[in-house]
Formats: sequence, structure tokens, C-alpha cells
Amino acid sequence: MKTPLLAILLILCSIQMVLSQQDDGVVSLDLPVRNSLVFNRYAINPTFSFVREQNRFISINNKREWVQFDNAPETYLASYSGRFAENIGAGLAVFQQNYGVLTTFGGLLNFAYNAKLNTNSNLTFGLNIGAYKSGVNTANTVTNYSDPSLQNVPSNFLITVSPGINYGLEFLDFGVSVNNLVTYNLENSLLIEDNPKQGIQAHVMHTGYFSGRGFFSDTKFSALIKSEFRKDETIISGLAMLNVPKGLWLQLGYNNVYGISGGIGLNLTKQIALEYNIEKALGELVEFGSSHDITLAYRFIPRKRYKYSGDEEVDGLFTKKLSKRPVVQPTAAELEGIRARAAERKAKAEQDKDAEAKAKLEAEEKAKKQAEEQAKVLAGQKAKEAAEAEAKAETERLAKIEAEEKAKKRAETRAKIEASQKAKREAEAKAKAEQAAQAKLLAEQKAKEDAEQKAKEEAETKARLLAEQQAKEEAETQAKLLAEQKAKEEAEVQAKLLAELKAKEAAEQKAKEEAELLAQQQAKAEAEAQAKLLAEQKAKEDKITNPTDELGKSMKAIETQTENFKATQNELLKQFDAIVNIKDKDLKDLKEENDLSDQGIAVQPKPFKSVTAENNKLRAIRSDLDNVIKTRTDKIDELKALYEQRTRIANTELDEVNLYYRNKIERLSEEQLKAVQARAQLDSKLETIRVATEFEKRRRIKRAAYENQEDRYSQDRATLKNIKQTTTLSSTPLKAEDFDSGEALGNNIKILKNIKDVESGYYLVIAVHSNIEKRNDFVTKVVASGRSNVDFFYDVTTSKYYIYYDKFDSIQNANNALKTKGDRPYNQKMSIVKIEN
Repeated sequence: MKTPLLAILLILCSIQMVLSQQDDGVVSLDLPVRNSLVFNRYAINPTFSFVREQNRFISINNKREWVQFDNAPETYLASYSGRFAENIGAGLAVFQQNYGVLTTFGGLLNFAYNAKLNTNSNLTFGLNIGAYKSGVNTANTVTNYSDPSLQNVPSNFLITVSPGINYGLEFLDFGVSVNNLVTYNLENSLLIEDNPKQGIQAHVMHTGYFSGRGFFSDTKFSALIKSEFRKDETIISGLAMLNVPKGLWLQLGYNNVYGISGGIGLNLTKQIALEYNIEKALGELVEFGSSHDITLAYRFIPRKRYKYSGDEEVDGLFTKKLSKRPVVQPTAAELEGIRARAAERKAKAEQDKDAEAKAKLEAEEKAKKQAEEQAKVLAGQKAKEAAEAEAKAETERLAKIEAEEKAKKRAETRAKIEASQKAKREAEAKAKAEQAAQAKLLAEQKAKEDAEQKAKEEAETKARLLAEQQAKEEAETQAKLLAEQKAKEEAEVQAKLLAELKAKEAAEQKAKEEAELLAQQQAKAEAEAQAKLLAEQKAKEDKITNPTDELGKSMKAIETQTENFKATQNELLKQFDAIVNIKDKDLKDLKEENDLSDQGIAVQPKPFKSVTAENNKLRAIRSDLDNVIKTRTDKIDELKALYEQRTRIANTELDEVNLYYRNKIERLSEEQLKAVQARAQLDSKLETIRVATEFEKRRRIKRAAYENQEDRYSQDRATLKNIKQTTTLSSTPLKAEDFDSGEALGNNIKILKNIKDVESGYYLVIAVHSNIEKRNDFVTKVVASGRSNVDFFYDVTTSKYYIYYDKFDSIQNANNALKTKGDRPYNQKMSIVKIEN
């Protein structure tokens, strides 16, 4: 795109100020590939071409920053990188960066070597070597005349070196790198000493997997926290990624300088992948808008699985599932390695077989001894069980006899009662039948007498009366006999029942006495067994607490020391947690104060508290806690060693002491692991609080600076007015050496933005001072020299005063005035400063 002259000058000044701030136009190497944890990771740390990597990639990346501006920075990057061997990662890249009319083109060579320390830890060393050329792209410049600013920007060829190191555990990585440690300019054969992009970078990265089913099964999670410490600024950033094996990953990031970012990636197939990231500026760069970058990559699937990370499966959204995995023909070197490993396994198997045979023989002898001891124990148990079974059988027999006798007596009693009731019912039926027969006979007699002899009514009546009297007496006699018979039978039954009840009570009393005797005998046997068990338990405890062998005594002493350290360790963790909670409370109070102040609400200041004393106390607690944790861990390891030594003694594998200390060591190890985890969690929480507190402090300082700006402006205006009113003309001409112009701005145009109470335009600045007394001295001498229109303004960003006496609306007029500045003594360091509000 063709650019007007004014835009070229502004871009050149911006590039020199932001990228290098050097007079020779040297641009620092700074590839902006900071938002991806999948591609071009070696730009984050040189070791990342190996760390947590299994594949190799060819990738093409384009990043456009702040796209709403013309001639905004743009980067093109093509690279081939990844893991090339069991312990080697490497990368090769070419890039081009365009900053307006400035262009940087070059290449980057990466190499990483890994050294395995043990099963779950390794150390990786990495190195990035960059070679690039920077200069003005004349194809993008159009000028109406020969411009000295463009002619003074030389082309430079530079070489830069950035080393790094990473320590990896099963799920965590810790690393440090030095960006642009050495930058050498081949054009003038000089080392670049003041490189603004030089800095020390530290990172912590976590990599893990989610267990589950369905779409998110075996999903990989990665999180990176990074801090870069440069000469003039500190950059803190974080990046998190969720990688679904089905062929999709999501990324979120934050950078305190460049803002927030988000991205998405897709595996179109197993080999072809596409990634897009967007970055939104915050803070001082919020007006610059958004940045975009897109990456197209081709993945080389390795023939074999490397050790140390990378067991996840790679799949594509549009890849058909195969029923069988492809057969890979191994190379000659791999076949030789397989044969060597097979020979090693065979030799080891033979050694294991001999060891197993020896162990089997020892186990058989041990089992034989144990079987004999077990047989003795079983014999004793069987004898005891036989005695218990005999006593139980006797008890059951007596109970059965008693139950049979009770059942027999109940049956006899029931039969007698039923017989008595039956006889009573038969007697009642017989009496009723006799009464009915008698009544029938009387009725027939009466009917016969009425029919045969009506005349003999009196005789018949008399006979009837006599018959009735006789029947009545017979009935009464019969009823009396029946009542006596019934009373007699009932008395006999009652007597028999009483006798049976007495016999039953006597039998129950006898059974109760026998049961009590049996219970007493059983209780006595149980008490004897319990006493024996307690005696055996006491003997075991005495053997543990008062061991007789030297190893047992040493183990007991170390156990006591370990338990003593536990109380101290818990107390220090409690104190550590208390201080962390205090700092968290201070952070919340500070944030609340800042939030209310932003809303215009006055807050009562908190009482003064010595943070130094609190931090000293915290350091002492952490130091003591680390010492106690280390000491207690060493004691547990020492106890483990003694335990393993004691188990190797014959016939002690299952004795009480070894069994006790095996459980004891497991419990102590679990306790210590929890303590270490608690210590790490407190450290993590404390670091989070520290970062947030620093952020809130910067908020308060920035707000205070904003509130004080009005007061500063009023004081500056009053001081300038007083100088002009009280300063008289000097009687002797002042010389150039009498004027201290402060910082020299050179021939370049410096651009300042957001200068309050000052109009936009081009100012002829004659001095720059940070010190107020030097500012006042310079202004006083200018007034004494005869120039009363001198003035100055203040830049909050740089904390500097810019003294001037003339202002123009165009660069041409400003340049003309600069050329005609003359030989006035205060104009010796005059330069042009543009203000953009």
C-alpha cells in the first residue's frame, strides 16, 4: 500500500521507539506466536520441540496484529519441527515480519536434547539460534523529495541466541529460558548491548487427561503459566488448552500486555490440521483493537511410540475408522534393537527363573514350617472346638429331654380335660333323654286315662298328682346325683392339675439351675479364653514397644521421632495457612477500596501494618516447614530401610514387629504425602494472592497519579507565572554551557499521546527534564536571556517535562523553524515533538 510522507515518518518513529529505541534501526527478534500450545511451541521455550511432544509438523502461520490500522504489524512463519528421536527434538523455521515500511526476514534453528533422570523425571536442554535481516522496504514508501530520515535507516543482519532448560515430572514441567541472550550485528561486528526484548522467562506447565466415556473420553488438558522479566517491564501470561481426541481443541489465554485470547483447532484428518486464534488488546493497548492468526499444519504420524508423554490417540473429524491398524515394517536398526532387547529379556528371564526357583525352595521350607505351626494351632483349635461341641451337644440333649417331658405332660393334661368334658356332656345328654322319655310316658298315661275313664277324674287326678309328685322327687334326686357327680369330677381334675403344675414348676426350677450352672461354666471358659487372648495381645504389644533386637530398637526410636515431628509439622502448616488467609483478607480489602474509589466513594484507610515483618515471619515459617518436611521424610525413608533389612532375616516376614511397621510405614507415608500436597497448595494460593495484590497496587498507584495530575498542573502554571514575573534580564550574555538541556531527543520526531491540557501539533522542544529544580533553572535562564514566551508541558507516561517556545500545525513549518533556529545558547538541543490527543 502506498503511504504518504507524514505516515512514513510517524511509523518510522513508532517502530524505533517501540521495537528498538536505537539510533541505527536494529529490530529485536520477537516472534508473536504466543497463543498456541499445539504449533510452533519452540518459540515459547527452546525445549518445547521435545517436551510433551510425539509428532513432527510442517506448519504455515500468518498473524495480523491490530488490523484496524493501516500498515499494522504482520508476521509470516513457516516451520518444520517436532520430535525426531527418543531424546531429541528439533525445528527449522523461516519468517518475515512487516512493521509498516520496516521488514525483517530470516530463519530460526532449534535443537532440544533430553536426559532421563529416573522413571518419572527428566531434564531437557534447548537452544534457539536466529539469523535475520532488517531494514526499510522501499517498495512501500513514496516520497516527494529525498528524505534524510529514510536514508539514515541502515539494513542490518543479526544473529541471536536463546537457550532454555526444562525439568519434567509425570504431569508437571518447570523451565527457564533467556530470550535474546546474545544479539550480534554482522554489519558492524558489534554486540547489541541494550536490547529491549532481552529477558529471563520462567514457566510452569501442567499436562493431564480426563477419564470418562463418550466424546470427551481421554481428553487432554494443558495449562501454562509464564513470566518474562525484561529490563523495563514484566510480562505475566497464562494459556490453557482442552484437546478432545476426536479432532478438536480449544484454547484460552491472558497476557498483561497484549490482553486476552481465544482459539479453536480442528484435525481435518489425522495429518491435516487447522487452527485459528483471536487476541483482544486490554489496558494501554485497548485502542489498538484485535489481532488474528491462522495456522495450517501437516502432522507426521510416528512409526513408534516414544517414551515420556504422548500416549494420546490422534484422530480426524473426517477420517474413516479402520478395522485394523496398518502394519509398519521396522527398519534394520529397529530390528537389531528388538533382537538386543529380546536377548536382554531372555537373559533376565533366566536370571528370574533361577531366582524364582531359589525363592520357591525357600518358600517351600518356609511353608513347611508354617504348616507345622499351623497344624499345632489347628490341633489346639480342634480340641477346643470338640470340647465346645460336646458341651453344646449335652446342653441340647438336656434341653430336648426337658422339652419332650413338657410336651408329654401337656398332652396328658389335655387328654384328661377332654375326657372329663366328654363324660360331662354324655351325662347331661342322658339326663335330658330320661326326662324326655318320662314326660312322654306321663302324657300317654294321661291321655289313656282321659279316654278310658272320664268318670274317674278324681282318681286319675289323684293318680296324676301322685305321679307328678313322684316324678318331681325322682327328677330332684336325679339332678342332685348329677350335681354331686359333676362336683366330684371337677375336684379330681383340679387336684390333678395342681399336682401337674407343681411337678412342672419343680422341673422348670431344676432346668433353670442346670442352665445357670452351664452358663457359669461357659462364662468361665470365655473369661479364660479372653484372658489368654489379652495376654497374647499384651505379649505382642510388649514385643513391639520393647523390642529385643537392635533393628527393632532402632525402628522404635525412629517411629517416636517421626511422631514428634508430626505435631511440629501440623502446627507450621496451620501458621502458614493463617498467614495466607491474612494476605487473602488484605487483598480483598484492597480490591474493595479500589472498586469503591473507582465509583467515587471515599473509604476510610486501613490501619498501618508492617508487611516486612509479616513477610519475614512467612519466610521463617516456610523455611522451618520445609526443614521439618524434609527431616520427617528422611526419617520415614530410614524406617523403610530398616524394615526392609529386618524382613530379610529368616522367619521374620510375618512376625508381629514387621506386620506392625508395615502398616505404620504405609500410614506415615500417606500422612507425609498429604502434608506435601497441603504445602504446595498453600504456595500456589499465596502466589495467586501475590499476583492479584500487585495488580491492585498498580490500580491504586495509577488512580493516585490521575488524581494528582490536576494539582501538578496548577502548581506548574503558578511556578511558570512566578518565574516570568520575578526574573530580570541578565546583565551579561549567557553562554551555551550555562544551559542544561537534559535528555537529548536527537533528529527523530518523538510522538507523545494523551498529554492533558496541551493542544495537538508539532512543538520545538529545547530541553527535557525529569527534575523540577533543573526545569525551573533552565526556564529562568531562558527568560533572563530575553525570551518570555517559553513554556513547558508534562508527560505522565515518561514522567518528564518538555520545555518549548514555539508550536506548529504542520511538519513542514516545524522543519523550517528547526533549520532556522540560529545560534541562541538555549537552542543547542532543539528537536521536534509531535503531540497526538
